[in-house]
Amino acid sequence: MKDWPEFDTNGDLPPGIHVASLQEVIKHFGCDSPRRAVLARRLERIYRFAQQTGHLFRFIVFGSFVTRKYEPNDVDIFLLMDDSFDMSQVAPEARIVFDHQAAHNLLGASVFWIRRAAAISGEQDAVQFWQNKRDGNQRGIVEVVQ
Repeated sequence: MKDWPEFDTNGDLPPGIHVASLQEVIKHFGCDSPRRAVLARRLERIYRFAQQTGHLFRFIVFGSFVTRKYEPNDVDIFLLMDDSFDMSQVAPEARIVFDHQAAHNLLGASVFWIRRAAAISGEQDAVQFWQNKRDGNQRGIVEVVQ
């Protein structure tokens, strides 16, 4: 099982990309409150939909869900998809994941996504961007891997 680092004084993971399986993420972040359990189920559903496309390259979780906050607002996700990803080929029930407003309204998640070619400064920079907080500081983010 993954050995998670301690949260910093703000309740965030230390800066960096912390790699874990979906089950490790759910076990660590999805059990401390009823709200967290609901968000963990949403995360699992979104991950399943993204995986089912066959074009998911990287799945990043950031924001309050991957902090020690007792009642996170929602789950924030960044998806890096293969260049051959075609929305018209996505099953209708999964399309809401790739519509930011629909994902927010129907799944209670903020989902951002791009194709790999759209990562102008490189894929790693596109992923690392999500470590930046509004106040200019950085926090850790989590990459879900199989």
